[in-house]
Amino acid sequence: MPTLLPAETLLLEGPDATAFAQAQFSSAVNSLATGHWQFSAWLDPQGRVRALFHLARLADERYLLLLRGGDAAEMTDALRRFVFRAKLAVTALPPRALATGPALSLHAVIDDGESVSLGGDTHSLRIGAVGAGDDAWRLMQLHAGWPWLPTPLLGELLPPALSLHRLQAVAIDKGCYPGQEIVARLHFRGGHKRHLHRVTLSQATTAGNALHRDGRMVGCVLDVVAMNDGSEALVVLADDIAAQLSDAHSQPFDDDLALGIVTSWPA
Repeated sequence: MPTLLPAETLLLEGPDATAFAQAQFSSAVNSLATGHWQFSAWLDPQGRVRALFHLARLADERYLLLLRGGDAAEMTDALRRFVFRAKLAVTALPPRALATGPALSLHAVIDDGESVSLGGDTHSLRIGAVGAGDDAWRLMQLHAGWPWLPTPLLGELLPPALSLHRLQAVAIDKGCYPGQEIVARLHFRGGHKRHLHRVTLSQATTAGNALHRDGRMVGCVLDVVAMNDGSEALVVLADDIAAQLSDAHSQPFDDDLALGIVTSWPA
């Protein structure tokens, strides 16, 4: 049985919750309506993604963060260092089950008091569902190119590598936030040479693993879903290596791993 991913969540609550989130996170928080969610990220000053999450506005002054990798308690402790005199409470919630729910409009949020459902169009992601949860949602989100950040990759990747502009998780035209200068430079000047791909794999691997070719580190694995006839994964690859992968399971990597690109996404 695969290990099910828990829901690592935290709450931002108080009169200054919106202003705090707008100043710290990379998305356009001010435009997020109550009852909706958006992708967002918390970047370090060098622009690297230290946390990626669904940001759901449950009420005017109440936000729920569902982390796509990482530990809610650790992020809560780190965020509290920036609260200062703001009228704001940052609270880590106990890990809960994640389960696949029925189809719900993309970015819609339903909070019934016991669980929260985040709309993914073809499905919903239920936080706090009764029971042990499931991971059927993972393949649908992998196909959509929704990254998940395993622990070894927290604080290692820049937004273009995760296609965060496509997911509207980074805003170019909002005020300052950590890493904003790097985000703007990469957006307007380009030059980043690693991007996101959905791939098939010839053998099992683990999320967080590095990908090597002739001894050179050329990418990393974000998420893996085992299938009956192999595995599918989201990976970040160097652009020159991705350009060489024209057929499925071509161009072996080190350790005899073969990889075929199914879909590629821009920054």
